[in-house]
Amino acid sequence: MSVVTQNNIAAPNITVNRKQMVNAVVASLLGWSLDLFDLFILLFVAPELGKLFFPTSIPTLQLAAVYASFAITLIMRPLGSAIFGSLADRTGRKRAMTIAVSGVGFSTALMGALPTFQSIGVAATIIFVFLRLVQGVFVGGVVASTHTIGTETVPPKYRGLMSGLIGGGGAGLGSLLASIVYFIVSAIFPGPEFAEWGWRFMFFSGILSSILGVFVFKSIEESPYWMQLKESKQGIKPPKAPARMVFSGEHLPVLLVNLLIVTGGGTAYYLTSGYLPTFLKVINQIPAGMASMILMGASVVAIIASMLFGLISDYIGRKKTFIIIGILNLVILPFLYIGLAGVDGIASIILIVFALAFLGNAAYAPVVIFLNERFPTAIRSTGTGLSWNIGFAIGGIMPTFVQLASGTTEHIPATLGYFLAGIFVLYLIGSFIIPETKGEFK
Repeated sequence: MSVVTQNNIAAPNITVNRKQMVNAVVASLLGWSLDLFDLFILLFVAPELGKLFFPTSIPTLQLAAVYASFAITLIMRPLGSAIFGSLADRTGRKRAMTIAVSGVGFSTALMGALPTFQSIGVAATIIFVFLRLVQGVFVGGVVASTHTIGTETVPPKYRGLMSGLIGGGGAGLGSLLASIVYFIVSAIFPGPEFAEWGWRFMFFSGILSSILGVFVFKSIEESPYWMQLKESKQGIKPPKAPARMVFSGEHLPVLLVNLLIVTGGGTAYYLTSGYLPTFLKVINQIPAGMASMILMGASVVAIIASMLFGLISDYIGRKKTFIIIGILNLVILPFLYIGLAGVDGIASIILIVFALAFLGNAAYAPVVIFLNERFPTAIRSTGTGLSWNIGFAIGGIMPTFVQLASGTTEHIPATLGYFLAGIFVLYLIGSFIIPETKGEFK
C-alpha cells in the first residue's frame, strides 16, 4: 500500500499484513458500536427517564427533556474531538481510542446508580445532565480514533465499504446490542418493575462495553499512515494544535461544506433509527418485547444499507452516491412516517420500519471516508472528528425540536416529515457543492 504525506510526496511502500488489517477493522467497528450502544441506551428508556428525572404533567415535554439531555451529549462531542483528535494526531490513534472508550462505559454505568427526582429533587436532574455531558466528551473522542484507524489500514478499494461498516455498521451493531439488552432486561423486569430497576441495569451494562473494548484494543497496531508521518524524514510532523488548523486557513471552508452533508446524515439517522424506539412505543403502542424484536431487525437492515452504499461509493464515487441518497430520502422518508402512523398490522409496521432504517442509515454510509479524504494525515483525526461530531450534534438536536414543534403526540408523524424534507434539501445542496474526493487520500 502506498502512503502519501500531507504534501502529497510519495512515501515508501508500507506493508500491512492481513492480521493487522483485520484487527484494525474489528477495533474500529467494535469501538464505535460499543460507544453507540452506551449512547443508545437512553433512547430505549426515554419514557421512563422522563418520569424519573424530568417530571411534568405533559408527556411530550417529558420526552423533549429526555431528548434534550441526549442532545447535550452530542453538543459536547465536538469538544471531545478537539481533545482526543489532537491526542490521536499527535500521539497515535490507539491510545486515544482506548481512553475514550473506557470513559464512555464508566460514565454510562454511573447513570444507573443515580437517585431519582423523587429522592433528591432537582439535584438528580443536574447530576444526570452532568454525566451526559461527560459522556459526550468521551464519545467525541471515540469518533476521532475509530473513524480513522480503520480506513487508514485497509487498501484503497475497500475504503468506502469500510466507511459504511464503521459509521453505519457500527451504529447498527450498537443499536442491535442495545435492542438485545433491552429485550433481556425488559423480560427480567416486566411492566412496572422496569421503571423501578430495569432502566438501571440498562445503564449498568455500559461497564461491560468498556472492559470488552480495552481487551480488543490491546491487539491492534498503530495506523500505518500515522506511523509513516511520525517516522517521515521529510520533516513533516503532526502539528501541536490540530484543532486550530481545522478552524483556520484552507481547512475552514472544507469544514463548513462538510457540515451540510454530515448534518443531513446525522439528522437522517436520529430521526429514523434513533427515533423509532420512541415512535413505536408512543405512536404505534407496540409492546416492549415486540418492539425490541422489530428494532433488532431494523438494526440488521441498517448495517446492510450502510455497507451497501459505502461499497457503491467505491464504484461511482462519493459525490454521486450522496446525490442519489439525497433524492431518495427527500422523496420517500416523509411519506414513510405518515404511513407508519396509520397502519395497525405488525407486518406493515415491520416493512415500513425496515424501509426507514435502510434509507436513514444509507444517508451517511460514505461520510467517514469522505471526511478522511478531505483532511491530510497530520490533522485527519481532528478534522474528521470535528466534522462528524458537529454535524451529528445538530442532527441529534432534531428529535427535541420535533417534540417541541409537535405539541401533541398526534402531530409527531407530520412534523417528522417536514423536518426530514427540509434537512434533505440542505443535504442535496451540499452534495452538489462538494468535489469528488474518491482517490484523494493524502
